[in-house]
Amino acid sequence: MSVSQFLTELTRLFQKCRTSGSVVITLKKYDGRTKPVPRKGHSESFEPADNKCLLRASDGKRKISTVVTICDLIVYVSFQAYSNLLRAHMDGLKKKDKKSKSKKTKATQ
Repeated sequence: MSVSQFLTELTRLFQKCRTSGSVVITLKKYDGRTKPVPRKGHSESFEPADNKCLLRASDGKRKISTVVTICDLIVYVSFQAYSNLLRAHMDGLKKKDKKSKSKKTKATQ
């Protein structure tokens, strides 16, 4: 899936989960492997051609993902769109309960 398609689908996921539910987003380094790392003794030379990032999003029922190269990610216009999209849909976060935190610190002292 291309990055622009990923962003439109991510927007749909956010809108779907606006009233109830949540969206889980992960970002991790991706070296291009599609198979697990071989055990010791079975040497297989594998060198990643380029550093990449794997972006995943899920609402529990539907999963979407895309792969972006890191050099493109730094100068990528869509990454700016991605961060704007996250800022726009993070208004449903729960605030921390300060009372329970202060009770825990007093109990430990």
